[in-house]
Amino acid sequence: MTAPARPATESHPERTGAFSWRFVTPLYLGSAFNPTNSTLIATALVPIAHSMSVSVGRTAVLVSALYLACSVAQPTFGKLSEELGPRRVFLTGTVLVLIGGLIGGFAPNLMTLIISRVVIGVGTSAGYPSAMVLVRRRAAWAGLDAPPGNVLGGLAIVGLTLIAVGPPIGGVLVGLFGWRSTFFVNVPFALAGLVMTLRWLPRDPAVTVRGRLGEILSRVDLPGIAGFGGAMTALLVFLLGLPRLSWTALAVAVVVAVVLVFWELRARTPFLDVRQLAANAALTRTYLRGALTMLGLYAVLYGLTQWMEAGHGYSPEVAGLLIIPMGAVGAFVSRWVSARNLIRWPLIATGVSMLVASLLTVLLGASSPASLIIVVMLIFGVAMGTTSVGNQTALYTQAPPSQVGTASGLFRTFCYVGSIASSTITGIVFRTSVTDSGLHLVAWILVGVSFLVLVMTVADRKLPPRAGLPGRKMRLMGRPRDYPMLIFHPLFHLRAQRNRRYLESILTLFGRLWPVPVRLIDSCRTASI
Repeated sequence: MTAPARPATESHPERTGAFSWRFVTPLYLGSAFNPTNSTLIATALVPIAHSMSVSVGRTAVLVSALYLACSVAQPTFGKLSEELGPRRVFLTGTVLVLIGGLIGGFAPNLMTLIISRVVIGVGTSAGYPSAMVLVRRRAAWAGLDAPPGNVLGGLAIVGLTLIAVGPPIGGVLVGLFGWRSTFFVNVPFALAGLVMTLRWLPRDPAVTVRGRLGEILSRVDLPGIAGFGGAMTALLVFLLGLPRLSWTALAVAVVVAVVLVFWELRARTPFLDVRQLAANAALTRTYLRGALTMLGLYAVLYGLTQWMEAGHGYSPEVAGLLIIPMGAVGAFVSRWVSARNLIRWPLIATGVSMLVASLLTVLLGASSPASLIIVVMLIFGVAMGTTSVGNQTALYTQAPPSQVGTASGLFRTFCYVGSIASSTITGIVFRTSVTDSGLHLVAWILVGVSFLVLVMTVADRKLPPRAGLPGRKMRLMGRPRDYPMLIFHPLFHLRAQRNRRYLESILTLFGRLWPVPVRLIDSCRTASI
């Protein structure tokens, strides 16, 4: 599909608001469906188990069903966006979210809920890759040479914010309206998304189906999509089954993956362009970096939260409150980085901040004060903010313009694999009990992952300092005594004295506000005891 021609009367549409609020609002809303449905369900699992008269352990399939559906559907919808038009795919996904919400809200049994989660997972998978295609084509139509950093940052901030506030919002919904509200909440937002998309997003170019159906199916590469879906499903079944080893699932994943590679090497328009992945090593490294980073961050969300409740004695409400600083800092940092289209230094900051926070996690114990936990969360928040925007901007610049939809969806798939691997690690470590020693083992695993992310990023000479600039060798600036401050360098550009003062003001603000959350958390803990 080619981008629509630029109207002759709008030679410089970027000056008249190519990315106006009307254009970006439906994109943000569509991209919000996936993290919303990923987090709201966490507080509804126990009430669902009681309502359906099943064990709490059986309801975990509602989480894995969404992951499986999203892992396959994200790159699929990316490919469909490239071939059939991103607006059409965006609308289709929104309709599926609406249908899935209604199915789940009226579900009489667990099997119907599983079907609902699969439909919702498929529907929410359309939001991000089609949004990336829309943004890429809009930027080309507007004549922009650099990525629209504020728009890409907005997509990242939506996800980060909902990861942080999703569980508390879910708790409120379940408490006030019951667990069905976590499904019904999709209905009004999906209807609003349909209206905004139809009114505000530009129409896709016409697709002539008569006489070209075979050509369209060939470009979509249905056998490649089926093979990718089979390989991913088998791999995720193997990961979700750990520590029990399902050798059959692993064997199926390997065999189907081999067959998929042979097919894609011969396909005219492959769904998974194996040659492109091999030739574009920078993009492949972005996929791997995203998977490893999500493994570390979700291990914190899963493992540290469990430890705070079972090992430290905090109530679920207080544990949820302690997660909020992580998302808040992530949103703040991602906004700053995205406005400058930075790539290399934020990604280096991801590895450094993950490494520092993981080492601090080793120091946590049952008697650790709330202030130390907040410090750990704040530093992990830096990693969350820098990796979301840095990798997203890197993907935008590394992926071929005609394949940005598939590349975006595939990136999300790698992130899902990392998040599932993190839940597997925490499940194995905490399978009998949640203890300080188990938390420390998870922390040491994260130290290794963080070091690997840092080495991969520093050694990657293809990563430019910012979008639009070529990659170059990293140089340390300043005096040796200033090197400890380099953890903040990627975020605040300490080469300039004015930004040094800006950093000092931010740290001063944190220092003044520090006693407030500490007193609040300690008081909540005392009340819960």
